[in-house]
Parts: sequence; C-alpha cells; structure tokens
Amino acid sequence: MLSDDELLRYSRQILLRQIDVEGQLRLKDSRALIVGLGGLGSPVALYLAAAGVGELHLADFDQVDLTNLQRQVLHDGQAVGLSKVDSAINRLQVLNPNVRLVPQRQAMDADTLAAAVAAVDLVLDCTDNFTVREAINAACVAARKPLVSGAAIRLEGQLAVFDPRREDSPCYHCLYGHGSEAELTCSEAGVVGPLVGTVGSLQALEALKLLAGFGEPLVGRLLLVDALGTRFRELRVRRDPGCAVCGARHGG
Repeated sequence: MLSDDELLRYSRQILLRQIDVEGQLRLKDSRALIVGLGGLGSPVALYLAAAGVGELHLADFDQVDLTNLQRQVLHDGQAVGLSKVDSAINRLQVLNPNVRLVPQRQAMDADTLAAAVAAVDLVLDCTDNFTVREAINAACVAARKPLVSGAAIRLEGQLAVFDPRREDSPCYHCLYGHGSEAELTCSEAGVVGPLVGTVGSLQALEALKLLAGFGEPLVGRLLLVDALGTRFRELRVRRDPGCAVCGARHGG
C-alpha cells in the first residue's frame, strides 16, 4: 500500500485517471535499469525517482568531469572526480528517500549485463556507444524486457521503444543494423544541453507509461527531434523477420 507520505508526494500524478492509485502502486513495485548517468540518464534518473519508481539500478563506470556539467544535470561541481553512480545516489536519495537505489559502478560484460537486465522490469539505454547499445538490445531481447532507447548529438535527437514481449515490435538491431549509427560521442561532435534534457525526459515518460500501464508507448515508431528548427518527426519502424538478434526468437 501507499503511505500517507507517498499519497501526498505523488498526489498530482495520482489525480490523473490514467495513473490513479493503482498505477502508482505499479510504479512502486517496479524496477528499472538506467545504463548511463550522463546527459540522457540525468533527467531519466531524476524523473523516475521523483515519480516513485520503487527500485532504480544505476549503471555507469565513469567519473564526473567538469565538461559534463553543461548538460548532465544530475551532477554538480562538488561531484567532479566522483563516480557518476555515487554522485547520482547522493542526489536521488535526497530527492526521494522512498526509492531503492542499486549501484553498478563497473563496465558490464555480456554476463553481468544479462544478470542486470534479468533483475529489472525495464531498461533505459542512455549511453552514447553503438557497441554497448547493441549489447543492451541483445540482453533485452533474450530476457524479453522492454527497452527505452534515446540518443542525442549536436542538435539532433532520437527516441524509440523496443518491446520484445510484443510480436510486432522491432528491436534496436532491426532499426540500425550493423553500425549504421555514426560512432561519434558528444565529446567529439558537441551537443546542446536542453536537447539531451528533452530526449531524456521523453525516455522517462515512456518508461512510466510502460511500468504504470497507461498511454501508447513509442513501439514501432522512431521519434526524431530537430532542435535547430524545433521540429518533431515520426517514422514507422517494422520488425525485420530476418533480424540476427530478434528474428529467430519470433520465428522469423
């Protein structure tokens, strides 16, 4: 059940008929893995903790650097040199002490990633490395766990949801194949802070929809964000029956 403190804390979203007390209880009983606590992971972690997702697994092997602070709003100047996971825990514990925080400070290999994905209900990919994204996708397909994937670089962002529980859902590999995404990071190409904030906030919203069970998740659709012209565009994405990752699982 929800305590009096929780009923008051989450009252504004409980007022929404799409969420109500029942949806808030589902959030409280949910576990989410956030891979990457940088520009995308910052708003994701803040909003999921604030919304009352019961358990957040925080994965990042990096430390906070001064150049991060322009966009990684989870961290501040006092956290420079600190593990991003520890910095995130310090912030999120103050924001919402009701949320359980599970740290993962080391880079994950296939085995540890598989175990981390199996331990949660949903995964949010907030990384900026194509190889890591592919590994996260493969682990989610194998464990049949929904994946909320976001990306932002320069003045362009992307967002998609892949749900292997659904027969019609593509996976990340269906969309991007073998390395069709440019191997660039924000440190090489640059990025404007509010863009990653926008994409990360939308990732958090999609996660809440999936965990609480309301709305229409962004499955089978790719949302493109053009920050320069302030335009949003949506593309349909079909599952590839011959996909090397999810094809065999669906009998493709």
